[in-house]
Parts: sequence; structure tokens; C-alpha cells
Amino acid sequence: MGLHRTGRDDLIERSPRGLFRTRRQVLVGLAATAGGFALPISTATLAAAALPFAEIADGIFVRYGLQEEMSAENGAAIANIGFIVGEESVAVIDTGTTTQQGAALKAEIARITDRPVSHVIATHVHLDHCFGHGAFADEIGAGRVANVGHHRLPQALGERGGFYLERIRALSPDFADTRFIPPTTLVDTVTIIDLGNRRLTLRAWPTAHTDNDLSVEDARTGTLWTADLLFAGRIPVIDGSVTGWLSVLEDLAGRNVARVVPGHGPVDTTATTLQRERTYLAALREGVRTAIDEGLGINETVRRLADLGRGDWLLFDAVHGRNVVAAYTELEWE
Repeated sequence: MGLHRTGRDDLIERSPRGLFRTRRQVLVGLAATAGGFALPISTATLAAAALPFAEIADGIFVRYGLQEEMSAENGAAIANIGFIVGEESVAVIDTGTTTQQGAALKAEIARITDRPVSHVIATHVHLDHCFGHGAFADEIGAGRVANVGHHRLPQALGERGGFYLERIRALSPDFADTRFIPPTTLVDTVTIIDLGNRRLTLRAWPTAHTDNDLSVEDARTGTLWTADLLFAGRIPVIDGSVTGWLSVLEDLAGRNVARVVPGHGPVDTTATTLQRERTYLAALREGVRTAIDEGLGINETVRRLADLGRGDWLLFDAVHGRNVVAAYTELEWE
């Protein structure tokens, strides 16, 4: 990736994990105080609004998700979400897991600018990214806000949306009003939107992390919002194609941008995130191919590759085995 410095390093959030740990300690205190005064506020509700937004480039704001599994305690706020402010309007990029997260995002936009939201963009189907859209339901329903996604996203939401809602609502009663809203403005290949002297390029990718990945590039600042095409710190999750993903990473590596915003973890200005992810996925593909060539079954392959990448990623034990299975089921038919 042709990353270069832009002189705006002061805007980069250097250590979001440490910051968020501090915020979680504050959350615990707030929850205890609320309980002491018998206020009807749960930890889950507080968590949805407590994580800060960082301006990582001029007019681009990111709320870093926690590098954890979803829980009521962390408000299911585990993915990076945010918005870009133009001279005439604002584009939202992902809304989080719950209506509460979407509402906190909406409130932050109102605090930053009086310009209206014109676009709500979902980068892909996963519940931690686009199930906060309910906070914008009135505006979407009235046609004041374009609800944007990959052309395959409506089908993916139709197949998984109900199951995802069950998972979210099982975390806390606070999340009962969470819902998903399938996009009506669909991106087949590339679409340009203009927020007022600020053009964003939306690109629909072939199957990679999922079969409905969408990226957003801001030409003004050289910022590429990759969402879950890139994971920083947290282990990548294969829900599409390991081979397709490696192909997409090859494309991303050739793009001359100043910074990338991954779906999880801190903004990267050095291409380190892409290189680490490509190394892991390439080693995984090679290891699985070798196992298949040797006649190993899927369970034997999982055992053989159990430690591939261990120590390099957060949440390794929760995800890596599933990645081996996903790669095996894809590659056995090559």
C-alpha cells in the first residue's frame, strides 16, 4: 500500500485500547452511581454512549470499538464506526451493533456539525457494523437519507438478519428495539457521492471477508475506510473466501492512500496492518492446501494448524479454528 505521511499525525488515535480500558472503568463507576440513585440506566445502555470519537483526519471521525467479544458489559460496541463531514452534508460509515450505538453516533454528529446526514453506509452484513441503522429509520423512511450498501447486502441481511437480531437481543433487554434496515441504494462496482466539495468513492469488492464488502475512500485526505477488509490487532474472520481476500489485499496494497481505517483496531498510516493480515491469511491458505494434499481431514487439519499465528492476534482462540474450517471447505474443491 502506498501509504504516506500527511503532517496530521496529531489527529491519529495512538492507543485506543488503553483509552477504552479507562473508559470502561468509568463505565463501571457510572453504573454503580446510577444504581445507587436508583436511576433506570444499565451498563449496556451506558456503554453504547461512552466510547469517544477521534478526529483521525480533517472532518473524519472514528469511534474505535473495543477489541473484545460482544457482551452487555461493553454494550456490544466492538467495531469501528464513524462519519465524514462535507461542506453540505455528512456520510455515516457503519452504525454499530444496536440502536443505542446508532443514537450515540447521531448525537455526536449533531455535536460536531449542523449539516444534515445525507448517507448512511453499511460496509457489510455483520451485526457489529450495521444494526444501529434504526437510529436513522425516520430519516431513511422519509427519503432524507440514502441507505447505502453492497448490491449483495440485501440478500445477506435477508438470510442472517433474524439470527443476528436474536443474538443482539439476548445480550440485554436494552437492545430489544434494535433492528436492521436493508439498503435501497446499492453499489454494484463503484459509486461516487459528493458531500459538498468532498467526494467519496464507494467500492463494492468481490468476495473476501464476506461476499458484500464495501470500502469508502475520501480523496481530500487520502483516507481509505476498509472496514473489515482489514483487522488491526484482532484476528481476521473469514466469512467469504481466503483466496478472494488475498486477491483484494493485493489490490489494496497498490492504492496510494495516507491512512486506512480498519473495521477493528487503530488507524494505520504505515501498511503494517495489511502486511500482517496478508501474512496470516497466506500462511493459513498454504497450510490448509498442504494438509489437503496430504489427505488430512478437516479435524486433523484444525489440530495441525492450531498454533498458526498464535500470539500475534487478539481473540485468537475464539476465531482461528473457524478460519481453518472455512479455508478447508473452500480449498478442498480447488
